Amino acid sequence: MLTDIEIAQRARPQRIAALAAEKLGIPEEALEPYGHYKAKVSLDYLNALPERPGSKLILVTALSPTPAGEGKTTTTVGLGDALSRIGKKALICLREPSLGPVFGMKGGAAGGGYAQVIPMEDINLHFTGDFSAIALANNLLAAMLDNHIHQGNTLNIDVRRIQWKRVVDMNDRALRNIVIGLGGHANGFPRQDGFDIVVASEVMAIFCLATSLSDLKERLANIIVGYTTDRKPVRARDLNAHGAMTVLLKDAIKPNLVQTLEHTPAFVHGGPFANIAHGCNSVIATRNALKLADYVVTEAGFGADLGAEKFLDIKCRKAGLRPDAVVVVATLRALKYHGGADLKELSQENLDALAKGVVNLERHVHNLRERFGLPCVVAINHFTFDTDAEIRLLQEKMAPHGVPVVVSKHWAEGSKGAENLARAVVETVERAQANFRFLYDDNLSLWEKMRTIATQIYGAADITADESVRRQLRKWEEEGFGHLPVCVAKTQYSFSTDPKKLGAPSGHIVNIREVRLSAGAGFVVMVCGDIMTMPGLPKVPSAEKIDVDENGVVSGLF
Repeated sequence: MLTDIEIAQRARPQRIAALAAEKLGIPEEALEPYGHYKAKVSLDYLNALPERPGSKLILVTALSPTPAGEGKTTTTVGLGDALSRIGKKALICLREPSLGPVFGMKGGAAGGGYAQVIPMEDINLHFTGDFSAIALANNLLAAMLDNHIHQGNTLNIDVRRIQWKRVVDMNDRALRNIVIGLGGHANGFPRQDGFDIVVASEVMAIFCLATSLSDLKERLANIIVGYTTDRKPVRARDLNAHGAMTVLLKDAIKPNLVQTLEHTPAFVHGGPFANIAHGCNSVIATRNALKLADYVVTEAGFGADLGAEKFLDIKCRKAGLRPDAVVVVATLRALKYHGGADLKELSQENLDALAKGVVNLERHVHNLRERFGLPCVVAINHFTFDTDAEIRLLQEKMAPHGVPVVVSKHWAEGSKGAENLARAVVETVERAQANFRFLYDDNLSLWEKMRTIATQIYGAADITADESVRRQLRKWEEEGFGHLPVCVAKTQYSFSTDPKKLGAPSGHIVNIREVRLSAGAGFVVMVCGDIMTMPGLPKVPSAEKIDVDENGVVSGLF
């Protein structure tokens, strides 16, 4: 059996200029090529495009993640290819992968099997340099902050209340907590600090929510880096850093155009953390994709309780997007795991565990249909050891919910294996009118927004927090931030804040441990449980298997 990278390396991609012209009508002069098979698209060209009447936005999400895997990106790619196969003008929008997971243990973000975006090695390794630009912008702000303090601190910044960290796009636990400024007066003031991974930076969240270069600059200016000794916020604009930060990002903000194995065009652009931020590709990519294609297929990070909720309540709210349907990806393996089956035995038929685990999928579908008013299709990401009895059982369990349940074999067969899924999505969009609505109103208090998410999406009984947390939320409301949406940071593995509570737990209490204001991105982060913003490498990192030969051919990359 061929590996993902071997399949990708055997592909015969079209030159990106030819694909852009043929599939999307983009002229060559609107492209900025990065080699033969990837390019950035001019913002001037995209901004001049008219809106496309009737274009459809399809969100791909999933049940709560498990170690068995769900295949959300693979399904997104397979669905996009299948829509093209049945004659629809389709365009895929994905996030860029972080080098941390690539060299760690999660893997890349280019799909898999015969449902991949290519050039796979480039996308997973550096790509067009967007993440490097974001890291540089983030770290320029950190350097200017420390330099201001060293040069006299005219803003009276309290070094004990600095919020801004440096970032690096690599899993490195040794950088989580460090001391900087050692070595005497010439090296600044010693203080405790730390690094986050690039995808956790607020610059990344801003990058993916900005609608233009000027909007990007304004959002960067609003970043709060710390507080003065009298607890007044200090912003990037106070350090005069936002102009130079925008310069570093002026090329990165242009969306990246690539293709699938079957030559369906794809924008791969941006990639914020899905548990500390909103976990979606850039607004610029998604909005402009809707100008270029009849069907745009995009994904949101993790399960529907985190990724889809944030896509809908944060990204759609800020960008004016309205999805037409949602595909919820499930595997029989993952459902059996949610039903209590042992990880080592998931390849064996187990109807009892499957019947118990279906509750996780049922709640996600219920939330999307009843809370957000969106029609759904369930995609069973097929494995060769899935049995007919298990598939029938899942279809029977989901029948009362009135959603199609479609077996999709895109990993093994490409677009041919996802053709039934594509037809089900088109039929759903044409038959079921989306009545999309946000989960909560802007005018609710921050506390009530969080309570709404916890009780209506997570099945919780209530939320709790220390008085210091509640006092901070009230203070932010007094300062004019009460209208912002809420971004919940919690475990992705459960509806609760306990990753061991699988299935569909209910009646639990969600405790808000900490709150953070992302003033530039435009949301308030509610930290529930322990959330890692700088992961570490596993005992045997994926990097140990990655190599390159004398001809420059990469191996071991999945």
